[in-house]
Amino acid sequence: MKKLLFAIGIGAALAAPLAAAQVTFYEQEGFHGRTFTANGPINNLDRSGFNDRASSVIVEHGNWQVCEDSDFRGQCIVLRPGQYPSLGAMSMNNRISSLRRVSGGQNYTYAPPPPAPAPYPYYPHHGEQLYTADVVAVRAVTGPPEQRCWVEQQQVSAPNSPNVPGAIIGGVLGGVLGHQVGGGRGNDVATAVGAVAGTAIGANVNRGGQTSTQDVQRCAAVPGSTQVAYWDVTYVFRGATHRAQLSYAPGPTISVNGRGEPRA
Repeated sequence: MKKLLFAIGIGAALAAPLAAAQVTFYEQEGFHGRTFTANGPINNLDRSGFNDRASSVIVEHGNWQVCEDSDFRGQCIVLRPGQYPSLGAMSMNNRISSLRRVSGGQNYTYAPPPPAPAPYPYYPHHGEQLYTADVVAVRAVTGPPEQRCWVEQQQVSAPNSPNVPGAIIGGVLGGVLGHQVGGGRGNDVATAVGAVAGTAIGANVNRGGQTSTQDVQRCAAVPGSTQVAYWDVTYVFRGATHRAQLSYAPGPTISVNGRGEPRA
């Protein structure tokens, strides 16, 4: 009898890791829709009604090989523990027909590691009994409004500064013209006056009339483009009020576990 109990204990210890291995498939991306959970190899999902229907998956324990054809044929990849919100990213959306848990030592093709964002906490757990809770309030929480930016050309005026080249040329021409007026001391005075006048006139030629074109970036908020970040949901379960932030808009009821935690 003791040997029998010992053998049963050894068998249970060996089976525990296999029982802990779990993978849950979802019919829609982002862990929504109908689910299917497996703890062991399945060579044909057609018998479970979930063939070619998985769009996202959560692997809780172990490494799982998923294949596009039955009996582990066709394209196959291995999923490590983690949450995969989209199987389309690895070209396996609605294509999984068989699956099994695998270990190292063979030449498997592994999927990229699961994404880094915070994991989705409200997925159904294997063997967990679900209940219905009444939704009493829903509030959509939006993120910051989106902006649309563009670049346009704009004409700008040059600073109102003297025309230095014009002043130099005007001064020379004024001096020449003044030098031709009068003679002796009067000639010198006329030359000086002509130079000053020519400089002043030349300095004001095209003053403030120069423009240039430059690129200017402009931005404006896009009306009606604000995205919903999450839904703040209030619901009642077993007489107690609960709140949760869900990634989707719920209906009049939601599924919860025995502790009132959402499961969807």
